[in-house]
Amino acid sequence: MLVQTVERLAPIFAPSHSWVVTNSEQADAVSRELPRVPRRHVLIEPAGRNTAAAIGLAAAHLLHEDPSGDALMAVLPADAFIGKPARYRQLVRAALKVAAQPGALVVLGIAPTRPETGYGYIERASARRSGPKSEIAGAVRRFTEKPSAALARTYIASGRYLWNAGMFFWRLSTYLENLQRHLPKTYAAVMRIAETVGTSKYSAALRREYSQLENISVDYALLEPASRDPKHSRVFVIPASIDWSDIGSWAAVYELLAKKPGANVSSGPILTLDAAGNLIWSPSKFVAAVGVSGLVIVETPDALLVCSRERAQDVGNVVKWLEKQRLHKLL
Repeated sequence: MLVQTVERLAPIFAPSHSWVVTNSEQADAVSRELPRVPRRHVLIEPAGRNTAAAIGLAAAHLLHEDPSGDALMAVLPADAFIGKPARYRQLVRAALKVAAQPGALVVLGIAPTRPETGYGYIERASARRSGPKSEIAGAVRRFTEKPSAALARTYIASGRYLWNAGMFFWRLSTYLENLQRHLPKTYAAVMRIAETVGTSKYSAALRREYSQLENISVDYALLEPASRDPKHSRVFVIPASIDWSDIGSWAAVYELLAKKPGANVSSGPILTLDAAGNLIWSPSKFVAAVGVSGLVIVETPDALLVCSRERAQDVGNVVKWLEKQRLHKLL
């Protein structure tokens, strides 16, 4: 999926303009998978500090290459499936055009297909504030955290909410200005790292400074407060119907594989009687499903998961319980 992310954008960005932020365990694999991306563009975090810090690390290197701060940044997760790449590239170009304007922060919003509780949501403003000359970009009213199932259903019914897919666009200078305003300690550390890029002091400075950075996502740290403070920053969303999925739950896997609504999806031999909308992942065993709908059934050699598709995100709670019980062999 990392390779697909880079290749999908090749008509817009040359590989030499791509940067990957990763950890030391994955850095060699990243370079092998992306041989056309310069090795010095594979940036290694000495510790995991969430997306505000990871983007800050990339910003430090971009600032070294372009001290004017006018570089345009597209921040894109490497774990997304996108079924309509041509349309996606059109929207990326549109987002970059909006992001080129001073102070503009742009995010792609995905039209929700279900009351998902595992994603953040973006509420669009009902009326346009002064903004970009773009017919497809609208002002953001607020970002919301992962909602309950009932609240997610309310969001979808309103028609004002989009999923936050974590795809952002802005000028380097805009990002740094917002980092300084809303996360000043991280900004100061990023600038200290930037001063050492390309010198023998870089490695030591990175180890010293990076572990002290706030562990917070860029959504919470910058975009949320910026959307509440339009005097300083302008936050815009572009709706994106691109067959997007981060494949982060079994419900997402079902949506990706189902040929039509209500279809049963399986990885092995099954018999279904009066059953619809089920995902049955049992490569080694025959499964008979009778009179059930909307279930996720996943069989592995040492465990069996049964849940409703609507509750697929709650599998994370099972993982937490297993960790608490120290049942690591089941993880």
